[in-house]
Amino acid sequence: MSTHDPRFFTFRQLMELDACTRCGECVAWCPTFAEKPELDAITPLRKIEAVRRFVYQQNGLWARLFRSRPPDRAALQDHSAGTYDCTLCGRCGTVCPVHIDTRHLWIAMRETMVRQGVYPGSLDHLREMVTAHYNISGDPNENRLIWAENLPEVPEGVGGKERAEVVYFVGCVASFYPRSYSVPQSLVEVMERAGTDYMTLGGEEWCCGFPLIIAGMGEAAVESVYHNVEAVRRTGATRLVATCPSCYHTWKHDYPRIIGEPLGFEVLHATELLEGIVGDLPLKPLEQTVTYHDPCDLGRTSGIYDAPRNVVRAIPGVTLVEMEHHHEYALCCGGGGDVEMADKTLTEAVAQRRIVQARETGAKVLLSACQQCERTLMGAARREKVRVRVMDVVELVARQMAAESAD
Repeated sequence: MSTHDPRFFTFRQLMELDACTRCGECVAWCPTFAEKPELDAITPLRKIEAVRRFVYQQNGLWARLFRSRPPDRAALQDHSAGTYDCTLCGRCGTVCPVHIDTRHLWIAMRETMVRQGVYPGSLDHLREMVTAHYNISGDPNENRLIWAENLPEVPEGVGGKERAEVVYFVGCVASFYPRSYSVPQSLVEVMERAGTDYMTLGGEEWCCGFPLIIAGMGEAAVESVYHNVEAVRRTGATRLVATCPSCYHTWKHDYPRIIGEPLGFEVLHATELLEGIVGDLPLKPLEQTVTYHDPCDLGRTSGIYDAPRNVVRAIPGVTLVEMEHHHEYALCCGGGGDVEMADKTLTEAVAQRRIVQARETGAKVLLSACQQCERTLMGAARREKVRVRVMDVVELVARQMAAESAD
């Protein structure tokens, strides 16, 4: 079987390779090409052209009549660089006039690169961490609740229950990276105040598999998928809530496809949960102007735009203003697509452009609903010396519950 066998792509994706009109609209919206214009292979247009050429060279009419030609190694390297220097933000698919599902097409291309052995070596380390330690950090997985140690009192829902109505899937970033500890701490505080019957999985929570799926290594994530589904089903929960949009997207869209059946429980992002309870919370006024950054995996790829904004507007006194690009046209933070593992400077460049857009609004607070976005934008604000406080929506809600006054 050739390395670019059509069977590695869906019928729709094969149609999309020929459906591209070469209009170039996607090029103007690509956040990574804007920062790395010397690498033409980054653009959606060139990625599609390259794969179409590879497929025809190995499986087209002339290849069948005479002899298929393996792709030139240099061409593969160039295509791999462009494919992995992509944040998978999906902006190109949003503006595509023929509605090509670029995000899933890029992932299929990455799967092809993995089969060819032409991909960033750092992804091998990622695969080893997830398959051996069940998280992206390499820490002992039984330490997943370390973030709870700073709580004034550890609630029963954090490691003390075996059954509950809601399972909180914390995610690797919030579990193991101290900068993000306040996100799960905040959601737990809010759920406690709201009287939500919730629990966490502790060491039974494994990486959702998202980093491997988007790396083109989805087969290595299958064990984690089945483990997580069974772990949640054992709790009898009717809902699963995630603060990480990537975890949310994977549970909501990828898990049912991988296991071949419905999950048997509802999957919510934390902002959707908050939207339903924020009206009953005792919130202090906040007389400040804030802006909101749409995470790619929550907005463009999952369609959740209103819930986080409704939660923010429920806080008395808040003025919410939009950045130049928002909703489905929002600029990526630069932290998606495993790009940071391949080219950290590229991630920082994209984040810089976004933090400038935030500064131009005059907002004092930059909100998001993603721990990776928060981390990336916080770093950009520090490097660019932008005086803005970067927070998660759930952190702001928890802060206004507890604060005596806004500051």
